[in-house]
Formats: sequence, C-alpha cells, structure tokens
Amino acid sequence: MTEEKVLHLRPLWVFGYASLLWNAGFPVAERRMATLDGYHRSFCMSSIHHRGTPEQPGLVLALDKMEGASCRGLALRVEDGREDETVAYLRDRELISSAYVERLVPLDMGGGELVTGLAYVVDTLHEQYVAGLALEEQARIIAAAIGGRGPNTEYLWNTAAHLSEIGVEDTDMTWLADRVRQMKSI
Repeated sequence: MTEEKVLHLRPLWVFGYASLLWNAGFPVAERRMATLDGYHRSFCMSSIHHRGTPEQPGLVLALDKMEGASCRGLALRVEDGREDETVAYLRDRELISSAYVERLVPLDMGGGELVTGLAYVVDTLHEQYVAGLALEEQARIIAAAIGGRGPNTEYLWNTAAHLSEIGVEDTDMTWLADRVRQMKSI
C-alpha cells in the first residue's frame, strides 16, 4: 500500500480488534461496531517488544487471513484534522518489528454500509508469525511473559473484557482468560 493513500483517506477509520479497543492512543471521534471479512482474530504473533522480550516472547493478537472467516470489532473514526498524526502514531506502535502489514480494508458497518478502514494484519512470512499453537500452549506463554508495555496477562484480560463489553463472543478468548487466571492463582 502506498503511504500516500492512507494519508489522504478522509474520514479515517481504524479497525480495532484487540488493544485498540481499550487503548486506542489517538483521538477517536466515533466508535461503531464493524466486521472485517476474510480474517480472524488470533494469538498468532510472538511479541518481543510490547508484551514479551526476545528471551521470553509473549503472544499478541493479529488479524490472520482465513477464507470464510470474519472478525467483529470496532471501527474507530479519527477526529477530523488528526489523521496524519494518528497514522504516524499507529505506524510507530504497530510496525515496531514489521510483523504487521498496514492494509486498507472494507469494513462492514451493518445495514449495507461499507467503509474503507485502516487495519494492521499479520505478515505470515515474518519470523514472529506463530499460528497453530494449541490453546494450552498459548495460555502458558501468556501467563509468563512481560514486555515493555506490561504483562501479557494484562493484554489478554483487557481484550477479553472489552470484547465482552461490546457484545463480541470469542470462545477461545474466554477460555484463555479463564485458563490464565487459573494458572496465575496456582
């Protein structure tokens, strides 16, 4: 994608499916439920900066391409006039290790309304891509990892709580949150 296209997108919508739900970090003028088809939310990215270290990586969520899948989340409309600084902020935050790829994607806002939104999807060729881990292994990794932005458990629990708050049911996320709580209380 060309940087030019993103910088001229008005209004600018950003798709939030994980930490952007509870920590956008940019001025949000409007939040709306949205669906992104062709991707699913998955703990498929090893985190060596924000929620883990190179020595003890954590796991973070990513949009992983999958035929027939869809991901519910929030479309976050950036405040008018704040688009350029928001894109710069998101690139600094999300592209720290180049494991995400910036994409313009069609977001289904319901009722037949589609908007173009900015999303960060996993680069399946990147060394941090770790799809296919069993849920128990994901729980073990998340329970132990701590990175520059704090414990991996905080990331999991905040995301699970906010998905529930907006009415998005994610059975794997619920199972992981419960399992990691069990592991941490042992």
